[in-house]
This record gives sequence, structure tokens and C-alpha cells, in this order.
Amino acid sequence: MRNQVNMRRHNLCTLVRHLHLAGALSRSSLTMSMGLNRSTIADLVGEVELLGLARQQLPEPRGHSAAGRPSVGVTTTDHAYVLAVDIRVSGLTVARVGLGGVVLATAGRPSPPGHDPRDTVDAIGDLARAVVRAAPEDSALVGVGVSVPGIVARDGGIIRLAPNLEWHDLALAQMLADALGTSTPPVLGNEADHGALAELLRGAGRRVSDLVYLSGEVGVGAGLIAGGRPVTGMSGFAGEIGHLPFGDGTRPCHCGAVGCWETEIGAAAIADAVGCPPDRLADVGGHLQRLDGPPTQLASVGRQLGRGLAGLVNLLNPQLIVLGGYLGPLYRWVETDVRAEMAARSLRIPEMTPRIAMPGLADRSVLIGASEVAFRALLDDPVGCLAAAPRTGDLFGVAQRPAVT
Repeated sequence: MRNQVNMRRHNLCTLVRHLHLAGALSRSSLTMSMGLNRSTIADLVGEVELLGLARQQLPEPRGHSAAGRPSVGVTTTDHAYVLAVDIRVSGLTVARVGLGGVVLATAGRPSPPGHDPRDTVDAIGDLARAVVRAAPEDSALVGVGVSVPGIVARDGGIIRLAPNLEWHDLALAQMLADALGTSTPPVLGNEADHGALAELLRGAGRRVSDLVYLSGEVGVGAGLIAGGRPVTGMSGFAGEIGHLPFGDGTRPCHCGAVGCWETEIGAAAIADAVGCPPDRLADVGGHLQRLDGPPTQLASVGRQLGRGLAGLVNLLNPQLIVLGGYLGPLYRWVETDVRAEMAARSLRIPEMTPRIAMPGLADRSVLIGASEVAFRALLDDPVGCLAAAPRTGDLFGVAQRPAVT
């Protein structure tokens, strides 16, 4: 009996995962992908529907010439949702995201002066209230995911180092749990890791098993996927490529070291090349998009970008490199320099040349990645997670009000 219960739970989780990844599927496609018979799939779909996670849709009538009986469709609902938080040097964004990766509502604002941690947490709380205000009162908050441009301790929800925010050993997860009133602390992660996960599941890397997502905001980081799995390292710090010694060995970096790659291709270096004011580093991507043509000095940045990418290719052999943040608009102007440097410095094996692409999720890769890690509790145990999840009407200790239009 216990084995039957465990198998049933496993099948339920698998079905919810399929629906979450696709958003909508037919019962016949679920039957094929899960290798179960039609009656078992029908029972599982009925259970997911009772949980409020999906709804079934009758198929559209077919013409007399169509072969076979059309299958019932299964679509995710917004009954269960997560909050995704994207903390950047330039600003804060909070989104309410439903199953299937559907962004239901977003709210944002500039970062508090000096990136004060308490002010940042309070601002995130205000944004969270804004995005849940229009949610149905009986809907369930099943997780909170937070992306941070820094090093996150794997085991404690602590930001070990976020140099561009000047945060050190900050217990951010507990601070946010207190502010949001959730019994389970939010799941923290590095923003580049989240960007890589989102692009793998829903963006440019959907048919790729080995990719590098490069994040350019003020600093430079990377999310690494190898064999379809994230590469995190012993302590979860893997991917801090902005601090590899790819620089000239003399320029001081914000992290305290000298000669980091970030000193060559970071926002400060690009701003210096294109004449962007130092106090507008967070908008260096927008500045690049507004250029009529590339300044001569930008070629040097392009060569340094190509040099570093060649090192990544030789080390990791990715199928795909995704350029996030300001690196996308930068690449538009320096593609020739980048490719020339990669060709000169990469191993000359044709199958080692990766494709370079822009994010398939545009500027939402990091936000969607945060939502994916927040959904893990529901995907691992739909019944138990929903039973323990707070309802929207009970959040923040206030009754729901009509959304502001």
C-alpha cells in the first residue's frame, strides 16, 4: 500500500511538472510523455484540478474528415503563485508569477539610496503588497524566490558578499520572511544563476544542455549549466567570472582584488568608453542602445569580452552563450572584435564554437529564474505545499483591496 501511495505521489508531481513547464497540454500528450494509461492520467488530472492547479478544457469540434477523437486539454491556473524578487543595483522588481511561468503582475521602483538593507526590505514588502492586491483571496502563495547580484551562502539564506550593493554577511532571507509574514524563508540565489535556469527552461536554451548565461548589470557574473544541470561549486559560489584575472593586472576592482575581468568589461569600463556619466552606470545598457555608432574606444572592450569568452569556451565547452543585461546591446557594436578575439584564442576545433544569443526572455530572465526556484516546493509536493501555503487574504495582515488602476 505504501508503495502505491508513493507511486501516486510521484506521478502527481511529475504531471504538475509537465504542466508547469508547458503551461498547457492535452491529456493524450501527458499519456505519451509519462508512459501511463489513459485512465490513470485522467485520474491524476482530476486530482490536480481538485487542487485548483489546472482546469480541463473540452476540445474544439473537428470536421468529419479528422481522424481520431480529440483529446481534452489541461491548462494551468493562477490559484497557486509565487513572488519573484529581482534585486539590482539600479532598482527592485517584484512579480506575482503563476504556474507555467505566467507573469500575473509586476511592480518596481529604484533602489533605496545607499542600498540600505532595511530600506530595501521595506521597499520589497511594499512592492509585494502591490502585486498581490488583485489576486483572488483564496489563491495561495507557495513560495518566494529572490535574485541578488552577489554570492549567496548555500545553507542559510545569507548574502555573503554583494560588492556592488556593499552587502556583507547579510541575513536577507530572514529579514524578508519577517517583512512578508511568511513562515518559510524565501529562497535566495545569484541573479546570473537564476538567469541561466530561466533561459534553459523557457528561453534561448530550451534545446540546449550546456550553456553559459552572462549577466551584465554594473558587474559581471555567470550562470553555468552543464549536462542540463546547474554548476554551483562546493559552496554555491561558482560563476563569479567577473572576478577571474582576465584584466591587465593593475586596475582595482570593487571586490578588493586587482585585474578582474569586470574592470575591463564592467559598466564602469563601458561608461568610460562611450562617455556615459559615472553616476549613470545602471543605465549603461540604455546608453549603448541610443548610440548612433560605436566609439573607437569600445573596440578595446569588445576585444576584452572576446578574450574572456575564449577562456570560457576552452574551459567549459558550452553549446550556447547568452548575453544578458548591458552585454546584449554592447555585442551589437563589438561583434566583429569579439569573434576575432575568440577565433584567435579558442581551441581550433569546429564543434567547440558556441552559438552566441540574446536572452529569449528579454529583461525578465532573472525574474523568471527566481520564480522557478520558488516553485520547487510545490513541484516536489503539491498536496503538502498547498495545505501549508498562506492564502492571499491572510497575507500582510490586511484584507485585500481592489487593485489600483
